[in-house]
Amino acid sequence: MTLGGVRLVVAGAGLRGLGYARRATASGRARVVAVAEPDPVRRARFAAEFGVPADLVFADWRDLAAAGRVGDAIVVATQDQMHADPTVAFAELGYHILLEKPMATTEDDALRIAAAVEKAGVIFGVCHVMRYTPYTNALKRLLDGGAIGRLVSVQHLEPIGWWHYAHSFVRGNWNSSDTSAPLLLTKSCHDIDWLLYLFGAAPTRVSSFGGLSHFRPDQRPEGATDTCLTCPVEPTCPYSAPKLYLPCVGDPDREFWPLSAVTADHTPEGVEAALRTGPYGRCVYASANDVVDHQVVSMSFADGATCAFTLTAFTPMEDRKTRLFGTHGYLDGDGTLLHHTDFRTGERQTIDTGPPGGHTAADGHHGGDAAITDAFLAAVAEGDPSLLPSDAASSLLSHRVVWAAERARTTGTIVDLPS
Repeated sequence: MTLGGVRLVVAGAGLRGLGYARRATASGRARVVAVAEPDPVRRARFAAEFGVPADLVFADWRDLAAAGRVGDAIVVATQDQMHADPTVAFAELGYHILLEKPMATTEDDALRIAAAVEKAGVIFGVCHVMRYTPYTNALKRLLDGGAIGRLVSVQHLEPIGWWHYAHSFVRGNWNSSDTSAPLLLTKSCHDIDWLLYLFGAAPTRVSSFGGLSHFRPDQRPEGATDTCLTCPVEPTCPYSAPKLYLPCVGDPDREFWPLSAVTADHTPEGVEAALRTGPYGRCVYASANDVVDHQVVSMSFADGATCAFTLTAFTPMEDRKTRLFGTHGYLDGDGTLLHHTDFRTGERQTIDTGPPGGHTAADGHHGGDAAITDAFLAAVAEGDPSLLPSDAASSLLSHRVVWAAERARTTGTIVDLPS
């Protein structure tokens, strides 16, 4: 490895790419040497922050690829539907790759990625950051150590949060299955991957139900207008854009997210201008969204175990909730605390996993963002892919379960998965 650590390249300098780059440099494991980002403001700010030389600052990932292999590893954090082509191209150039989730928005593209990284022999990981948190590590040790005997069933809830759903999945970039992907993929491939990691296996059968129940024109309150700034209903609306975004001004964490997705001008005047002309000020009942706002997924495993997963917009934005039922015990977790009941002794204990940060992207996903960045850079520096607990094959498997669940939901069937 070169002096100064891993030479890191970033394709996509939005919130996720920026976050990984900051952790990589703060850890001392890497230095950022090149960037590709289409947004000129983000591109300039990123280049200035990391001291990227002008000749290695690109507006398009294709121009970056055309420059050849200018680094050791790359973070691919482009928009979801733009994952496959750059990942394949950079694998062919010999880059080790950390790819933001989802792996791809279609199975064909995911297969292309898996084949490309295998052929190139590069280290590859998808950012399933839930696998990497201290909470997950503690939970996995308990399960593997037999703390609750054989795992028989799991209940898992992802509480997206009413305002977060409105921000990202009604007004934001992930509001359409056509331009992005179904919600189960864009938001919850994390969760499906994590559940398979806990079970240590893939399900054999999948069913699913859900839909868009509320954020649509027929649910629009009487008198509501198309934009929040002109709407007489806005003061009492739970999805008010002014109430969400104006208080972010002056708060560094909330300016980083969610406000940076709305505007680069973090002043009251700048926010109001963005809400007046951009998508983040539109009425949630008059936006071009079509992804579900609630969904349940049921999974059955070869040994008879079952799993019930619920994702929903209609919650506070808080930690996921998981209950795990075993033959010898019970676990109840919330992302920080694990409550364990041992059926053999009757004893109950609470384990505080003490994760750094909170559960949001701005807070680093309970330490998952930092941990996956560190693990990836260590794997690259040492040439040891085993330092990453997931690879292209495991990511492809969990994505296939997501696509099976979507087929089940849209066709009203139970989908059998091949072994």
